Amino acid sequence: MERPITLDPRSPLVIDTHELSRRPGSMRSVDRTVAAPADLGTVVIGIPEGTELDVSLRLEAVMEGVLVSGSVAGRAVGECVRCLEEVVEDIDIPVQELFVYAERADAASEAGDEEDEVRVLEGDLIDIEPVLRDSVVTALPFQPLCSSDCPGLCSECGARLADDPEHGHDVIDPRWSTLQSMFNETKES
Repeated sequence: MERPITLDPRSPLVIDTHELSRRPGSMRSVDRTVAAPADLGTVVIGIPEGTELDVSLRLEAVMEGVLVSGSVAGRAVGECVRCLEEVVEDIDIPVQELFVYAERADAASEAGDEEDEVRVLEGDLIDIEPVLRDSVVTALPFQPLCSSDCPGLCSECGARLADDPEHGHDVIDPRWSTLQSMFNETKES
């Protein structure tokens, strides 16, 4: 079954593997600086769209397809989950994925050997965006912090506690409020 080619070979996140000639053991290195795609992160931290990502990959032809391994480096920006200040974190994340030749993927699906998610080459082209997305998003901190000892915000007024370590409020337990009002009456008289 012939699969239609839908990838644009001019896209910086699409790599042509034609030079590998489907000879197992042949290798090629790819080093690129690309613009980060949209939505590369979570709600609290991510790599802003259009910022630079340094992609350093090694493509290796194997029997099943092309093994892509290497790293992606960039700068993630988000906000601290305790104090809402900006968090900037440099990342360098390993990447590894096997792109299967289309005929091998078809044969595996006919034989019932279908795995969860198999990445398939489209002709000689591979799209590394889903691989980058999977690697980057899972490596970003789930709850980013501006510092490991960030005290957060005051629960009463929202003041940033790191700016004023002595910050506090005189909060009276509601069970003692009647006693406090009696104390205030005595003080006035």
